[in-house]
Amino acid sequence: MITYLTGDATAAEKGIIAHVCNDLGAWGAGFVLALSARWPQPRDAYAEWALHGADFGRGNVQLVPVSDDLAVANMVAQRGLPSRDYPVALDYEALGRCLDALTSLAPLEYGTVIHMPRIGCGLAGGDWGRVESLINYHLNGYDVRVYDLPEKQ
Repeated sequence: MITYLTGDATAAEKGIIAHVCNDLGAWGAGFVLALSARWPQPRDAYAEWALHGADFGRGNVQLVPVSDDLAVANMVAQRGLPSRDYPVALDYEALGRCLDALTSLAPLEYGTVIHMPRIGCGLAGGDWGRVESLINYHLNGYDVRVYDLPEKQ
């Protein structure tokens, strides 16, 4: 079940913060800026994984602890970077595999609460209706909290 909240997903204190990464190893725009402002570990681990990880690629997840009760899930589900000619970089099939992988990682140490922005629908150009369906299917039984930032006045 998805609960929609207004706020910052990086303010979570327990569970897993899930987000979408690209398959190039590039980190520097969108939600990752908020992650990097709070913790260096997700960025550093992702960079190392992209350079040297045998399992780095679309459909794979890297779980990075940032405290005793909280981890960040770097989910590789974006094909390169979006461009004018290729505005949708989100790979829906890879996202489904990432969400499946998350279910095997989540209960082990961090429980069943998964926090996220509207994954894959910002810079990656995905359609929230399709992403929401994937979340409901793959994370059925998890407490999924989707955060929207407050509108600027």
